[in-house]
Amino acid sequence: MPEGHTIHRIARDHRAWFADQPVGLCSPQGRFEKEARKLDGGVLQDVSAHGKHLFYHWTSRKIVHVHLGLYGRFRVHRNPPPEPRGAVRLRLLGRDKSFDLNGPNCCELIGAKQFRSIQDRLGQDPLRDDANPNRVWERICRSRAAIGTLLLNQSVIAGVGNIYRAEMLFLAGIHPETPGNRLSREQFDELWRLAVELLTTGVKYNRIIAVRREAVDKPLSRLNATERLNVYKRPHCRTCNGKIQAWTLSNRKMYACPRCQES
Repeated sequence: MPEGHTIHRIARDHRAWFADQPVGLCSPQGRFEKEARKLDGGVLQDVSAHGKHLFYHWTSRKIVHVHLGLYGRFRVHRNPPPEPRGAVRLRLLGRDKSFDLNGPNCCELIGAKQFRSIQDRLGQDPLRDDANPNRVWERICRSRAAIGTLLLNQSVIAGVGNIYRAEMLFLAGIHPETPGNRLSREQFDELWRLAVELLTTGVKYNRIIAVRREAVDKPLSRLNATERLNVYKRPHCRTCNGKIQAWTLSNRKMYACPRCQES
């Protein structure tokens, strides 16, 4: 499932390519046909993101809510677009570009009340200007759940996924099984700082990069998948060369260095 940086990058790009112009909408698959007809030819005002959720805002105050889930993906085309490929839930046609949306977990037309309801159930998003880390701390410091579990809870912090949680906890030197109520405020502040830093880097490069710039001998944009990470799916720790431990935590595979992240 795409993590928060991917969704914010999509929102940024789609805002630049499609906002402030009339857009065409259709549903080649047919499952979004009625909704597309209501919006077809209207002006797209903005595209926003909250965690792993995308929102397309029309000047008519209607909103399209998209959650990609495990299988959803966008294909962007220069106009005129090619024939639809696969089960295209939504095709949006802008002035110069178009996109096709295939296989999303959710693609629905909502109003302002539903939009607020979705935002209210989501945690704070480190990539949003209105994020309040104190709210995240209030949830974590009262919880006996493992911090590795809390970081995946989208109602606590929105946008952090499995790779980011492993890399953040490694960089902060925190063991994933540490209960939330055993973290100090300083440890939490470092986790939040890392979340903002790593996700922002992810938006910039459109990929997860968790290594320190000074630790590699080439530009970040040229790192391969193995070089970009410290512990996730690595056999040995980048810092101490110790063996990485892997186990299931919150139904996802967790990776940590027992030397660098003592319990």
